[in-house]
Amino acid sequence: MRWLKGVFLAIILLLVLLVGILFAVNNQQAVPLNLIWTELPPASLSLWLLGSLAVGVLLGMLAMTGVYLRLRTLLTRAQRHNQQQRKELDRLRIQELKEVA
Repeated sequence: MRWLKGVFLAIILLLVLLVGILFAVNNQQAVPLNLIWTELPPASLSLWLLGSLAVGVLLGMLAMTGVYLRLRTLLTRAQRHNQQQRKELDRLRIQELKEVA
């Protein structure tokens, strides 16, 4: 089953790569990018779009870093509390066995 997942993932990756190549080939016209305060030199449309996608992905990852760190801290705290509760439960079980014996 694991190999099937790998094959499926490889097929999807190849399809995405093929679509990206076709996108880049079909969008070769040079377009200047106007950023209100400055105008960047003309480059292919596919370059501008793929660049903006990369910047968006990076900004999204940066924005999620705070949430990830907060959740990671909460998970660590919960695991520590769980471990303390297990120790206390084991201590109470041993104490109960001593009282019964």
